[in-house]
Amino acid sequence: MEKKLYLCSMKTRLFLTAGIILLSLTICQAQNSVMRLMPENGAVDVNIDTHLVLMMAEEATVGRQGYISVYDRSTGRLVDRLDLSIPPGPTEGQPRNPTAQYTPVPYTYRSQQITNRNTKAGTPSGVNVWDESRYQLDIIGGFSDGFHFYPIITKGRQVTIYLHHNMLEYGHEYYITIDRGVISGFDGIKGKRGWTFKTKEKGPDASERRLTVSADGTGDFSTVQGAMDFIPDSVASEQDRYHVLVKNGDYEELVYFRNKRFVTIEGESREGVLIHYRNNEVFNPHPADIKTNEVKGTFPSRRAAFAADNCSDLIFRNLTLKTDCKGQAEGLLVNGERNYFENVHVIGDGDALQANGSCYWQNCVINGGGDTILGRGPSFFNHCTITSYGAFMWIRNTSENHGNVFVSCHLKGLSEYAEIGRLPDNKGKNYPHAECVLLNCTLENIPASGWGAVDEGAQTATLMEFNSHDTEGRPIDTSKRHPLMRQLDPIQDAALIGQYSDSKWVLGW
Repeated sequence: MEKKLYLCSMKTRLFLTAGIILLSLTICQAQNSVMRLMPENGAVDVNIDTHLVLMMAEEATVGRQGYISVYDRSTGRLVDRLDLSIPPGPTEGQPRNPTAQYTPVPYTYRSQQITNRNTKAGTPSGVNVWDESRYQLDIIGGFSDGFHFYPIITKGRQVTIYLHHNMLEYGHEYYITIDRGVISGFDGIKGKRGWTFKTKEKGPDASERRLTVSADGTGDFSTVQGAMDFIPDSVASEQDRYHVLVKNGDYEELVYFRNKRFVTIEGESREGVLIHYRNNEVFNPHPADIKTNEVKGTFPSRRAAFAADNCSDLIFRNLTLKTDCKGQAEGLLVNGERNYFENVHVIGDGDALQANGSCYWQNCVINGGGDTILGRGPSFFNHCTITSYGAFMWIRNTSENHGNVFVSCHLKGLSEYAEIGRLPDNKGKNYPHAECVLLNCTLENIPASGWGAVDEGAQTATLMEFNSHDTEGRPIDTSKRHPLMRQLDPIQDAALIGQYSDSKWVLGW
């Protein structure tokens, strides 16, 4: 393969000199099963967060052996390596551990420059033990425990290689080698001339507050994660806010960032920007010895396709965030305060959206399989559309804050089990202060009882409803509602309706 690639390169130069470009391309395609490389061989000004893409002549299948290696061309130093003999991640859930406990002290979100370059992926960031399982592991967003990931994702003839994050640097030239067997039927790429590229000389200026992400590599970054890694932790004020514009495109990447504040992530269009990944609780489980995410300050969850963790004052607009997995699989998980979402589409399965901390949702679409909205709140949903196959929500707020409030929203059930919500005793525990309020909402295909199980531990929950109607605007028959679900009177409860209609009163901001 080395000779083929070298000959192709030499012949390209010869034919270009003779002006016979078309013949050169034909010979290259005949001698190699690669039709195109991205970045192109010899490319310059490449983003440091680039994926490596091969367009094959035929449909591609990932092999189970061999290395993909990245070398610094000037020094010969090995920069990164992917071992295809290591499986991406678990395919079965881990055994339950009855001795697992919540973190005994609040999880510490230290602001450190932790990357794959300076820390071994899998290094515990809390009190959990080392994970000794043998799967692909990548530090993303400074989370040293790391995430399981797919080193190669194929779609027909397209092969996308995902290097470990933050391994490439500005102003360096690299060459790539691919062993035979990494891609079935492909002889590989060898030598320093087979596939080379040079990264941009430098990144955006430190004073730059407007960044562009473009999947085709023409922006400041090629990935959403790359842009978020660039932005410093805990921006001080609204005046220093960063604005990340995400161009239309398919962004298949697992996104996780923490400690961010005063950042706007805005897509070019909601349906045109798709950020998604195959992730769930099986593929990226919590540590076997530590419970996760039920109580504030516990070990962070790794199962969402897109997670904003310990983040505040963020604005999301015009994006679609999606998990490509079933099971306990969030399209979006957000932990923090005063986070605002407008015209955002969230697609998940069980626990499709997990929101812990105060969030405002404007004109958003949320699609899930069951317990579609999970979290501790408070969340204020204004003119949103939510679909669910099972219960729309499992609310877990405490007495410290409100729960979920829906104003002029559309809740559409996709099965006979699509109750508004449920509050079952969970291993002897429940949420006595859980709160759900529906004001002027459209309900479609919702069981007459409204609610599923509300067990003994949740008999003091606050469940209220006002002016629920069908898609034609006709009042819903609420005579068979769960006895805990209070029907508000437009006159007697006018003050209460007014309060819950006010997002500032609900959220505190």
